[in-house]
Amino acid sequence: MSRWWFSPVPVRRIAVLRVVVYLFLPVDMLLFTGGVWGHTQTTSVYQPVLLARLLHLPGAAQPLVYILFAVVVCAGLVAASGRLPRLAGYVAAFGYLQWAMLAMSYGKVDHDHLALIVTLFVLPSVSRAGEQAAGWAVRCVQVAVVATYFLSAYAKIRFGGWEWPNGATFQWAVTRRGTFFGHFVAGVPGLLLIGQWAILLFEAASPIALFVRGRALYACVAAMLVFHLVTWSLITIHFLPHVICVAAFLPLERLGKRARGRATGQTGAVVRDQPV
Repeated sequence: MSRWWFSPVPVRRIAVLRVVVYLFLPVDMLLFTGGVWGHTQTTSVYQPVLLARLLHLPGAAQPLVYILFAVVVCAGLVAASGRLPRLAGYVAAFGYLQWAMLAMSYGKVDHDHLALIVTLFVLPSVSRAGEQAAGWAVRCVQVAVVATYFLSAYAKIRFGGWEWPNGATFQWAVTRRGTFFGHFVAGVPGLLLIGQWAILLFEAASPIALFVRGRALYACVAAMLVFHLVTWSLITIHFLPHVICVAAFLPLERLGKRARGRATGQTGAVVRDQPV
């Protein structure tokens, strides 16, 4: 089991993932959890989530929101640059966790942020020379990604029963927030019902991605991306904070090697063209 958790991964993958995740934070805080900004003058609808209640965290007071945003963005930029990755990384992680708790305490809890929060807390744990530590961090992100799918399937049956895949779940969603493509698909008899079962089975089978390699793993990643692309095109639910973390399944370290290789090749070409 320890071999599975600590399977070595190039530290370069963490470096690339770090840049992607930390640069995404301000986008998320402005667009996807940006409701926090509108609650700075509202306290009557504040119902803190469990962790916020245990820590006795305040609501979205105006000074706190601006300070929290600045701290998270600045710490994320420092960590993305590779400097002070642990200190800046943990500052960004704890700051964003408080931001997320604020965002989820004024309405529904978005489970598409689970993997993102886990990623923020495991990235700072990786040193520059620890491939096993990098492997553990990557595995934690992968488990969080898969858990989001699998627990979603469990919740569907626990709270919705078997009426979720057999009822008019998608029809209701398309009626409420469907796109042109969604309404077109809804017009095909039985297609939405098939889609409900396909999603439930896909989410229930998602742990397979943790135990396959090579082309089978790429097929699982492609299935995840297609799933979110179809969901977005039908009912405009994008899950982008979660999709960012799906990158942990991919050999991101190759991006750095290719970029360095191209730069080296271009430099060599320039040198050869110069007169001796």
